[in-house]
Amino acid sequence: MRNRTGEILIHITGCIAFLAIPILFRPGAMDDFAVFDDPRSRTDFLSYLLLILFFYLNFFVLVPRFYFKNEFFYFGIVVAVCFFVIAFLPDALVPFKPMMHRPPPPKPGGGGFFMFKPGNVFLLFLIVFFLSLMLRISGRWRQTEKEKMGAELAYLRAQINPHFLFNTLNSIYSLAIVKSDYTASAIVKLSAMMRYVINEAHQDFVSLEKEISYIRSYIELQQIRFGDSIKISFEVRGQTQGKSIAPLILISFVENAFKHGVNAEENSDIRILVDISDLTLRLEVSNNKVFVQSSDENKSGLGIENTRSRLQLLYPSAHTLSIQDHEKDFKVILELKLK
Repeated sequence: MRNRTGEILIHITGCIAFLAIPILFRPGAMDDFAVFDDPRSRTDFLSYLLLILFFYLNFFVLVPRFYFKNEFFYFGIVVAVCFFVIAFLPDALVPFKPMMHRPPPPKPGGGGFFMFKPGNVFLLFLIVFFLSLMLRISGRWRQTEKEKMGAELAYLRAQINPHFLFNTLNSIYSLAIVKSDYTASAIVKLSAMMRYVINEAHQDFVSLEKEISYIRSYIELQQIRFGDSIKISFEVRGQTQGKSIAPLILISFVENAFKHGVNAEENSDIRILVDISDLTLRLEVSNNKVFVQSSDENKSGLGIENTRSRLQLLYPSAHTLSIQDHEKDFKVILELKLK
């Protein structure tokens, strides 16, 4: 709303300044204030007013209606008609009446650049025409980029959500196989996670508290599944209230640690730290490297690749991602600016 108000104020200020040009640059403008006593000044003022009307006509109607639809022949005809109207209508509407005390004619070469001589009419018309055309094309390009980014994000979410659902259902399946008493609790946590995905994940940004709660539910679900067979450390430092983050932007790194760092027969140690300072979030996820039976799902790396793409789209210059792949452990460090 504030940006919209600012744009309106800029347009109003620009129109007033443009209309003031024929008044400020008329011959003898500083000698007297009887601007509109001179028919030439009235004609010039009307011509500038028509140029402003043409600017908005071209911006809002002609370019979208003809130019963007490749109807260049009709576009050229309408623009030409507008030029002739601006060039000749003011003189037809403002009859010339000699002034009783007409000021002396300006010296040769005087009169100012902005007075409406035949060449200047065409020059100013071209300036207004190309300015409105370029602004409209630029606006459409920005809108296209925004829609493209939205489509890419929607595509990435469509891949991410089934990926999470598959992994969490696989965890509950493991509990059901051994008839664990924690199966019901795990289903409740999965229900909360899916509710978050359905209700919140379609937005560009969500409450940081909800995102952290989603991660916590995922970790608790894994703790139910593996029990004491692995070491899990999860710590959140700092305040989450009043801050926003892109949904499901952190979970892929947490999920990757469980996917590649869990083996009940080896030293499985997963450490997760979320450190929040002012509007900066630092995520550290590390896990020991253990033997994990290979599968197509484990090899896909879909979650992290999608997260990389979403970080580039949503935090293009507001994040750093470091992935450290050592011989015995794997560590991810992500820093990003919160909203």
